[in-house]
Amino acid sequence: MVEQRQHIGVAEMAEFVAGTGAVEFRAGPRAEMYAWVEAQLVEQEYARRRKPEKGRIRQYLGKVTGLSRAQVARLIGQYRRAGRVRLRAGRRRRFPRTYTEADIGRLAAVDEAHGRLSGPATRRILAREWEVFQRPGFERLARISVAHLYNLRRGERYRRRSRHWEKTKATAVQYGERRRPEPGGAPGHMRVDTVHQGDAPDGTKGVYHLNLVDAVTQWELVGSCEAISEAHLEPLLAQLIDGLPFPLLGFHSDNGSEFVNQTVARLLNRLCAAFTKSRANRSNDNALVEGKNGAVIRKLIGYGHIDRSHAAAINDFCRLHLNPYLNFHRPCGFATVTHNERGKRQRRYPSQDYRTPYEKLRSLPAAETHLRPGVTWAQLDALALRQSDTEAALAMGQAKHRLFQTLAATPDGPWKSGNPQKRDSHFSTAPAAAPPGSNSQHKSKASAQRAGG
Repeated sequence: MVEQRQHIGVAEMAEFVAGTGAVEFRAGPRAEMYAWVEAQLVEQEYARRRKPEKGRIRQYLGKVTGLSRAQVARLIGQYRRAGRVRLRAGRRRRFPRTYTEADIGRLAAVDEAHGRLSGPATRRILAREWEVFQRPGFERLARISVAHLYNLRRGERYRRRSRHWEKTKATAVQYGERRRPEPGGAPGHMRVDTVHQGDAPDGTKGVYHLNLVDAVTQWELVGSCEAISEAHLEPLLAQLIDGLPFPLLGFHSDNGSEFVNQTVARLLNRLCAAFTKSRANRSNDNALVEGKNGAVIRKLIGYGHIDRSHAAAINDFCRLHLNPYLNFHRPCGFATVTHNERGKRQRRYPSQDYRTPYEKLRSLPAAETHLRPGVTWAQLDALALRQSDTEAALAMGQAKHRLFQTLAATPDGPWKSGNPQKRDSHFSTAPAAAPPGSNSQHKSKASAQRAGG
């Protein structure tokens, strides 16, 4: 608040301004400040003063109130026009009001009756109330836009009449990118999927298989776990990734929660691997591993239920026998893609392009640059040449035969009830008779490659 206890002249005003040059003043409420300015102009008879004296009065008023030169000039101009200085009430321009309190009340009643539908649905109801049923009071609401309907719902007048509570929505966290992986001819971009080994008659879940397939070399690693929860899946996934001869560069899965979660994302971040997932309505995005599920896992293990307590034994079989056979001794078809005159892609599988994943890896340009640290060609050659292809297939079949005999001897063997030959023909006690190079196997593999691309 500005206070002045005695009258001062123009000369004293000039001395005050000169003596307080480095001091800044701030007045109190504007209404009191304007009244003080008016009193000073009246007391000093501002209109009768000469120009130099008016300048000193202006400097004094600006110094005491803290107003700018333009603000002081505006207040003096108001005094000269009206003889007084008053605080003006602001005049804010407003749009004309279209919808009355009654209209907002009708909107709240409609929302309450219909359970607060979406804006377009509510707008259609309001239009029908007037156009079809001719209900009075809905003439203006029948022309309301959807955007303004939401504006009225957010207004205070609407909220006084209607209350609506919504549950807190969980924050969506994006894991992975929806796109087809582009390996660019480099191994390490893995396609991954899970295969469930059936349910028991009482609904008990069976063992789960995890299948990883490289998009370039078709290097395949299979493992088994009791469930697809994070506690079981993470160590198995880490074990399979550690068994790759090349570093993991990409990880592509479907949109299942067993892969699209924080645990898998954290593991891939540690490995600096790209995380992609299949797009909607793009069934071929993960078709390679889907074809391998049928051509490898279903063909060798079957479809019948296997209790999850046997997951460790099956995983050992895959690690010691199945995976080496698949990567060093089982040829795969590699497609040659051409385009016809209409631009349609055609995939062909020439017989000379059938080779094992290890052969494909060695045939890549600058293949030695793709190996992970600590892995050498000498080590891989020793594994590849330890057995012939047929010897490896027979050894794998015998190991599978021993595994099934062990499973059949347990009390919870799933084939104990019913006819095992009718339900699960793969649980026979004879080793697999078809050698890896048979026509049936080539035909199955070729069909799988056509599906996988």
